[in-house]
Amino acid sequence: MWIRKGERDRMLGVDSPIPTQVVSNEEFIPRPQTKKQKQVENLIMEWGTANARKLNMSRRAYMASSMGLCTALLASNCVYGQDTFEVGEDEAFEPRETEVVKANGQKGKFFIIDVQAHYSNGIALNFRNSETAKNMGFNLKDDVESYSFRTFTKEMFLDSETAMVVISGVPGKEEQRAPDGRVLEGAERTPRGAILPSWLMAQSRNELNAMAGSQRALSQGNLAPNHYWNTATNSIDKAATLEQMEREINTYKINSWKWYCHTDPARTGNGFQVDDDNAQWFIEESRKRGLKLVSVHKGYSYQSRTLGHLANPKDIEAAALRNPDFNFVIYHSALKHGATDGENWKEMNEYNPETGDFLWHKILMDIKRRNPGMNNVYPEIGSFFNTLAIQDPLMCEHGMGLNIKTYGADHVVWGTDCLWWGSPQWGIEAFKRFQIRDELCEKHGYKKITDEDRAKIFGLNAAKLYGVDVNAQRNALPADALERVKQAYLDRGGLRDNDYHGWVQQA
Repeated sequence: MWIRKGERDRMLGVDSPIPTQVVSNEEFIPRPQTKKQKQVENLIMEWGTANARKLNMSRRAYMASSMGLCTALLASNCVYGQDTFEVGEDEAFEPRETEVVKANGQKGKFFIIDVQAHYSNGIALNFRNSETAKNMGFNLKDDVESYSFRTFTKEMFLDSETAMVVISGVPGKEEQRAPDGRVLEGAERTPRGAILPSWLMAQSRNELNAMAGSQRALSQGNLAPNHYWNTATNSIDKAATLEQMEREINTYKINSWKWYCHTDPARTGNGFQVDDDNAQWFIEESRKRGLKLVSVHKGYSYQSRTLGHLANPKDIEAAALRNPDFNFVIYHSALKHGATDGENWKEMNEYNPETGDFLWHKILMDIKRRNPGMNNVYPEIGSFFNTLAIQDPLMCEHGMGLNIKTYGADHVVWGTDCLWWGSPQWGIEAFKRFQIRDELCEKHGYKKITDEDRAKIFGLNAAKLYGVDVNAQRNALPADALERVKQAYLDRGGLRDNDYHGWVQQA
């Protein structure tokens, strides 16, 4: 049985600052909690309860603090017998100076842009009726509030250090005209409901920026080469595609395309590949209109039993070489994560501890190895870093080490796939302390991760891709209305919920 991680934790009396098992972002069947993950969970609760008592704090307040999060990372290090996270025992009792909130409400030294942030349309997610759930063969209950825009705003901005978000799309197309030929607008364009259509992403981006009085959100467009199809000729409907392209670029003012090659919004029975003729035509038309950034979902392929193979990143190579002026951001760093992975999930994903490679991440790495001069492909780490950090910290060191070694720290992009994981703050704290052990660096040629690397990955790389002036954004934040709301929220004792909205298997 599937259950939301937060609901499972509440039933068991668990309040952990980090997830204690991998949560599903609804793109794969979640794995059961492992013995080591259960050990980490038990240590977090034992140490957290004792530490809170020593500090005369409530356990709830302690677990929501950076001290509680450091306790959780110490527990992970203890169970896995390694120092993946550079955290001192003193941090369980006193925040370090870099973590103290400054007068302007900003923490630390990093400008964080999350390029993979999701929410639903503010009503019940209705996942049980989605194509994904039907393909998986599951019936899942709905949740009204967990994925709402209100929760999104709170957890992304009030409960984390995230400075900017890219509201990231999920598969789906918009209806263009009513039966009488009238052009549809807003919610009319998704009459059967949609989790996060292009028009809604643009509307929410505008609401966030207007609320803040500065640029805090960007948005993607869902249009892809297989959305509008001429069934008579069994070919792409170019007129309808161009009409929607004009709308998304000029009316919605999107900042990137978001493609899912293994989905079929037109219901033709086919997906597409980034290097096929229709995709190339789309790219050329987008180039004419000045938009040259494509974010592509790769890996996590179980949304379709028949088209899942199209989430393999092998098609990125030819497309990137053919279009050097376009940038391709590869979501999830192409982590395959099998649909039915069990205790032998490493074997199923062909994890090689001697090389650090695994499916389909190796294919993405091999593309760069064959083309060292290729500079327009960027691995993104949402539901990659956070998944591996919880599932197997050693494998996470390999994954991040390979991303940085192969593509460079200036080409790895921060994303979290939240709200599926709840507030992204735990992942932010984990990555600030994440390090690759000496023996792996010596054996595999990985480099130690520096604060300069972290700054690039956390936000500077995304800023270049999206044309964001980081200095101007930093200067605007102290007067930002959203930042003032955040400071008032913290001053009133606002606490992070430690509530993880993705799915787990109930024991």
